[in-house]
Parts: sequence; structure tokens; C-alpha cells
Amino acid sequence: MIPLRPIQSIVVREFKRFFRQRGRLLSALARPLLWLFILGTGITRIVETPAGVSYLQFLFPGVLGMVVLFSSIHSALSTVYDREFGVMRLILVAPISRLTIVGAKVLSGSLLSLLQAAILLCLAPLIGLPLGLTQVLLLTLYVLLTAVAITGVGMLLASRIDSLENFAGVMNFVVFPMFFLSGGLYPVKLLPTALQWVIYANPLAYGIDLFKHALLPVEAMALGPDFSLALNFALLVAFSAVTIAGATSLFDKEARLVRLAAR
Repeated sequence: MIPLRPIQSIVVREFKRFFRQRGRLLSALARPLLWLFILGTGITRIVETPAGVSYLQFLFPGVLGMVVLFSSIHSALSTVYDREFGVMRLILVAPISRLTIVGAKVLSGSLLSLLQAAILLCLAPLIGLPLGLTQVLLLTLYVLLTAVAITGVGMLLASRIDSLENFAGVMNFVVFPMFFLSGGLYPVKLLPTALQWVIYANPLAYGIDLFKHALLPVEAMALGPDFSLALNFALLVAFSAVTIAGATSLFDKEARLVRLAAR
């Protein structure tokens, strides 16, 4: 039986923390707008694209992926915060499984990513990407699936980091390479083979590819998806399972150390 009460408590706590941190909400909204309307508009002037689609439209799925990436990884920061200030020690000695803890953290991070992505999706019609009900439902599923995979990566990192400063350094080392090597700024098929192999190991690439399937028109096939829907789904599920299992295992080891130290 799934313990719903602990999961609900952790999720509600993460949402309250998010809405109390106004700077975090502001940066979550400002960052994609800067990339979309400043970088995107500038590059549109110098890049030729197929008739019927602009670079700004091609960039939109990538910026949506950026929102999911930063939100999901940043959600894992709360785990490091809890560890540094002793809250995690209290959670680990509670009579709930480590999978429940990790799962609740991943769920809260994924839902927060969906919330922020939904705000950005309101801008899609402004750049010529109208959204129908089917697209909205598909994108909800795609964003959640991508967010689970990315939050799993964040939790795997957070499970071995014990200070906010160290996590901030790791974020810069992980987040920006993940975004630049995701196919969000340029089609994967146009990159050198060596870089393509790096992208194949990046879960964000498959999430952004799902967004392209849902958002880009038929006219954008030259700039369209690089992978099939089935491959995107399969690999995102695989990434989610591996990272969540790895984080759960590491949290279980930490819980045993906490119990030993308490004796």
C-alpha cells in the first residue's frame, strides 16, 4: 500500500517553500523570456529556416525544456538544504521507506516544473504556435515525464552532496552542458557525430524532442524531432527508473548511518 500521507506532506511542504521564495519564481519566469525573446529574436535575423517556421518557433521547445531542467534540478536543492540544516535527519528516521521519500521529492519537483512550464506555454500562441486541447494534454504528459527523469538526476546528485555551495557548483557543471547538448538550440542531426553520442546520454534531449513532436508544425520537419516517440518514452522511463533507484539506494545508506550515529 502506498503511504499517501507522508507523500502529501512532503509535496505540500515543497510547494509552500516555492511560493515563499519569490526570487525563485521571478527567475523561473525571467530566464526563459530572455532566451526566447532576446536570443531567439536575434538569431532569427541571421538564421535561415524552412518556409512556414521561424527559428523562434524552433527554439520554443528548447526553452520549455530549459524551464523543466532548471526547475527540476533546483527542486533537488531543497534536499541539500534539508540535509545541511538537519531536517533530512528527521525525515530519514521516520518510519517510511526511502523510496517514499525520494518519490515524494521527485513528485513535488515534477509538479512544480509542470506549473512553471504551463505559464510559459501561455506564450506559445504569441509566436505562431497555437495550442489545441490535444496538444495541451500531450504536453502535460511530456513535461511530467521529462521532469521526473530530470528531477531523478537532481536527486541522485543531491543524495551525495552535503552543502548548498557544493550543489551550486555541481549545478553549473551539469545544467548548462545538459541544455547546450540537448538539441534545444540546434537540430541534433546537424551536429558532429561525437557530440551526437553525448546527446544520446542526455535525458533532456528526449524530453525536448517530445515537445517538438507536440509543438512544431509539419512544415518544420527539417528542424523537427530527431527521435521517434517510442524511443523518447522508453529512454525517459529508463532514465527515471535508474536515477530514482540509485538515489533511493544512496538515501538508504545515509539512513543507516543516521541510525548508527543516533545510538
